Amino acid sequence: MERNWGILLAAPAMIGFLLFTLIPMIASLGFSLTDWNIGGSFSFIGLENYKTMLTEDKLFSKSLFVTIYYTLGSVPLVMAGAFFIAMLLNQKVKGLSIFRTIFYLPVLVPSVANTMLWLWMFNPDFGLLNTILGSVGISGQQWIYSESTSIPSLMLMSTWGLGNAAVIFLAGLQGVPAHLYEAVEVDGGGPLRKLWHVTIPMMTPTIFFNLVMALINTFQVFNEAYIMTEGGPNNSTLFYVYYLFRTAFKDSQMGYACALAWGLFLIILFLSSLIFLTSRKWVYYEGGEN
Repeated sequence: MERNWGILLAAPAMIGFLLFTLIPMIASLGFSLTDWNIGGSFSFIGLENYKTMLTEDKLFSKSLFVTIYYTLGSVPLVMAGAFFIAMLLNQKVKGLSIFRTIFYLPVLVPSVANTMLWLWMFNPDFGLLNTILGSVGISGQQWIYSESTSIPSLMLMSTWGLGNAAVIFLAGLQGVPAHLYEAVEVDGGGPLRKLWHVTIPMMTPTIFFNLVMALINTFQVFNEAYIMTEGGPNNSTLFYVYYLFRTAFKDSQMGYACALAWGLFLIILFLSSLIFLTSRKWVYYEGGEN
């Protein structure tokens, strides 16, 4: 009886996964092997889309480079910032709940609203950032409107949403046994030794989780390019997912877009697997198992 109830209660999730995830994935894999334009007929072309993607499509390599460049800058910046904020929020100070709410609040704001806010802040004529720089005698920047500073500007913007990672880091910090810090104090160690020999090793499982999630999220950046830059200037912000969207819904090359989607899936799968494999060397658990 309990088994039947379990299957019945799990059925909506299972049906949803089947209809909205598994079947569309299988269909997209089939479409990636075809030459199909929206509204037209399609023909089977085998692996030709993948061959074009790897050998002929310069925008594919450009979008991949832009996404990797953004990932290499954004992920360490967000991870370090979130860890630092979590360390501050883990202190016993008055009004701590208020500070936690303030740092997490940007995560609750809709992504489009956040993007519009930063679009104003990046404005080279009357934006907040250039106003602040001008008040201290520094000339204004072009931010997202310059090819050389567009991606660094979006890296800066990514720190706006570090509240989610900070909360996870905070939960991990509160789980670090107090007796380990006491042992360091007995040995004459200070705050730096506590950080290096206790906090960071005990936080490696949490760091590992946040790293994987941040990697997946940065490879799926879309709103910034769609709303703020449209991939410009000169394709300097042509993120992979935005290029996929443009190929599918602007160029109507649905078959090739499906190939791009599976390419993204394989890239994320490879990088995630690489992190999992290397985690045995740097992720430590309290029980002593890596």
